Amino acid sequence: MQEGSNNKMKPFIRKTAYNGPVQSVVLDWAGTAVDHGCTGPAAVFVHVFEQVNVAVSTADARRFMGLAKKDHIREMCGLPDVSAAWKKQHGRLPDETDVDDLYQRTAAMMTETISRYSDPIDGVTDTVAELRSMGIRIGSSTGYVREMMDVLVPSARNKGYDPDAVVCSSDVPAGRPFPWMCYTNAIQLGTYPMEAMVKIGDTIADIAEGRNAGMWTVGITRTGNELGMTGAEVSALDPADLRTRLHRIDNRFRQAGAHYVIETFADIMPVIQDINRKLQAGENPLR
Repeated sequence: MQEGSNNKMKPFIRKTAYNGPVQSVVLDWAGTAVDHGCTGPAAVFVHVFEQVNVAVSTADARRFMGLAKKDHIREMCGLPDVSAAWKKQHGRLPDETDVDDLYQRTAAMMTETISRYSDPIDGVTDTVAELRSMGIRIGSSTGYVREMMDVLVPSARNKGYDPDAVVCSSDVPAGRPFPWMCYTNAIQLGTYPMEAMVKIGDTIADIAEGRNAGMWTVGITRTGNELGMTGAEVSALDPADLRTRLHRIDNRFRQAGAHYVIETFADIMPVIQDINRKLQAGENPLR
């Protein structure tokens, strides 16, 4: 928490609509702020299942991105293709003991490799600086657990990205889609009401988290898990193909309830301006 932040809060009594500006944003990590394409965690999930002789596709590994890592593994084990491959290899369906084992393998591998995927995405550090110049605080939430963040946070800080609050799935009773990480960010950032906050992420789980917290929600299409490509891979795509893919991702985010969809975090400033206009008019994200 920023020192003395609670002392700087102005009381807001909910008798009328909040009509002040955006006070804080809460960013996801991989695919939103760092690790263009969210390649790090996807590769780890594939390799962990390889260790137990079960082949999973990268698409299966990406399907539940944004959830707490143990929940992610549990959901992967429930996929028909994965459970069938597991039964063929091990003679039975995966159970909770297997989920625990896979999680321990995942945690160890993530902790070992995560610093290699800590480069801030282009435009992130400059955009963070611009938001801070407006008095907007920078929070973050993630499906990573604290042991993983203890490696990722200092590595990202050394490369120029250092949010004011870091909340992970192991800090709260349950990860996404529950709103607890967003509420914890609000406490640590000294921000309320929740409509003064914006949740920004690259997965459907991010959108659900923000909506459940009563925040404005923004989906990221180009740099995140849904497209799942490095910057070099995106640049190599045929422009028409890229537009088609981004349009499909845009539709998925909007169907999930995203208030806004942008390609990268660097595109957030017009969104902040539009939210400020709506707040001033008495609108809120629940309408």
